[in-house]
Amino acid sequence: MELFFLCIKIFLVRILDVSMGTARTIIVVKGKPFIASMIGLVEVFIWFMIVREALSSDAGGIWIAISYSTGFATGTYIGGILSAKLIKGTMSVQVITDDSNLDEMLREKGFGITVVNAEGHDVKKKKYILFIEIDSSKLADLKKHIEKLDDNAFVIVSETKHVQNGYFIK
Repeated sequence: MELFFLCIKIFLVRILDVSMGTARTIIVVKGKPFIASMIGLVEVFIWFMIVREALSSDAGGIWIAISYSTGFATGTYIGGILSAKLIKGTMSVQVITDDSNLDEMLREKGFGITVVNAEGHDVKKKKYILFIEIDSSKLADLKKHIEKLDDNAFVIVSETKHVQNGYFIK
């Protein structure tokens, strides 16, 4: 019974420390190294304590290894989900379209847009590039509107590290 509880403990603690590691990595990429280093301090402390306990156990080597590795895998999965939900940021969206009204229709939905005339493969056909900077929580809504209004639009989405000024929907 003691081995069972040790395996459960290792599994749960690995979920915690790996989830923290995933969040730490995303926070570093977002340019917040101090916060990431504090998370890293706690993460490695937790990791060290559970590894020390796992390695000092005399029994159930394979069960401890399975608990440790499944905790890692589950922690990676949960950490990714939590990071997507909790760590907000901004997204740059570029929409290439031949619909000259798409920008107005998206503005009516509350999105701030900058439009640039462009040429594509077919130089005789007018194209427009719409530059849209949005909060990441609004991305699904924007994509839904674009698909509904112009299902042939070419859409590029990338994460933005820094935004200064501009128009954002509330």
